[in-house]
Amino acid sequence: MSPKKKKRYPWILVVLVVLCCLGSCGLYYAGRPWPSDLREELAPGVIYYRRAQTVPYMMVAHIVSVDMSNPDLRLVVTPGDPNTDYPMVAETTSDFLEEYGALVAINGDGFTPWYFNSPFDYYPHPGDPVRPNGLAASEGVQYSHGNGGPTLYISAENRVSFELVDDSVYNAISGDFMLVTGDAPVAGLDDSRLAPRTAVGYDAYDNRLILVVIDGRQPFYSQGVTIADLADLLLYYGATEAMSMDGGGSSTMVIRRASGPQVVNSPIEGYIPGRQRPVANHLGVWLP
Repeated sequence: MSPKKKKRYPWILVVLVVLCCLGSCGLYYAGRPWPSDLREELAPGVIYYRRAQTVPYMMVAHIVSVDMSNPDLRLVVTPGDPNTDYPMVAETTSDFLEEYGALVAINGDGFTPWYFNSPFDYYPHPGDPVRPNGLAASEGVQYSHGNGGPTLYISAENRVSFELVDDSVYNAISGDFMLVTGDAPVAGLDDSRLAPRTAVGYDAYDNRLILVVIDGRQPFYSQGVTIADLADLLLYYGATEAMSMDGGGSSTMVIRRASGPQVVNSPIEGYIPGRQRPVANHLGVWLP
């Protein structure tokens, strides 16, 4: 064998190693949204943003800004049966969006019962009975009285507030705690624990609803966000009031495309990227 042929083998090995690395990266990112910034108008007054960062930690955020002055727009909260202990049947965010014909949908409040022991031993499955933790109502039917946490109230005329302005409850969905009040972050928010998050905010100046889902628990892609940084993100997008909703494996955002519902984030139910968790209720944006 000639010396020239011997010298080729190290280069072939290097090329193979590089190809294997590229292939591994491709497999890891397959099915996930590409971690890059994006702005897309989904409909008049409804803008989707994807925001990616690498420092101080890797994070991919999904934000939808909704102009509430659009007379054709309607917000949808999953209905429930007020006459049972468990007024909801669990469903994924994709199924909710398709069932109610929404343009955008996110997961809602925390709920019970819930457990995850393994990919084969968990609750709920789609269709299993569950109960939201907080106050909840859909089109005038209140099906959960809640645990005293914050609530987003939506009137029949699409007025949005974190305080009940009259005695009647039309649409309502709740969360864990407030993130922003009076144009400022709530004092004492955790600034250390990274996790997937879901939040909803309202911009009282421009009459805009702001929906946020953060991917997390996915090394080399998105670690999540701290509660304090989540509040800062909502402030950056104009929220004057905002609350945290159910996060972790529940955090999901779905958008209706011409080809059908598309999950635009990377859910992490049971630490499995791309797997959606069936949850109790959802918040949807509907346009004809």
